[in-house]
Amino acid sequence: MNTPLKTPLKNRIGGVFIPVRDLEKAKKWYSKILGLEGGEIYFGHLYNAPMDGTAGLILDTMPKWRDENGNISTYQVPSIQFVTDDIQASYQFLKENNVELLSEIEDDFYFVFKDLDGNVLMLCRDVS
Repeated sequence: MNTPLKTPLKNRIGGVFIPVRDLEKAKKWYSKILGLEGGEIYFGHLYNAPMDGTAGLILDTMPKWRDENGNISTYQVPSIQFVTDDIQASYQFLKENNVELLSEIEDDFYFVFKDLDGNVLMLCRDVS
C-alpha cells in the first residue's frame, strides 16, 4: 500500500481559466450557453462564474499574458469538458444558438465546439 505524499497542496482543482478578449461579451455568451446566473467580476479582468462541481469557471482577459501586440493564445484543443444529461438536446441547443460546432456527436458521447474567442471546448454525456 502506498503512503500518501506529504504536501501542502490540495488534491483539488480550484478553477479553470479560459482566455477571453472581451469579458462582458464572454460573460453573456457563457451565461446563455451554460445557464449561469450571478457571478462576480474581480480586478477588472476576471469573471468568476457560479458552477456546480469541483472547479469554478473563470473567464479572464489575462492582461499579464498578452504578447506585445495585445494578443492572447486560445485553446486550440478541447482542454475543458462540460457535461450534459442529454447530448442530442445539447447539440441542438448550441446549433440553434449559432455556436460553431467542430464535430458531430461522436460515439453518442461527446462533441466539440468553439466559444466566441475561438477556444475549443468539449461537451460529454455525464456518466456519473
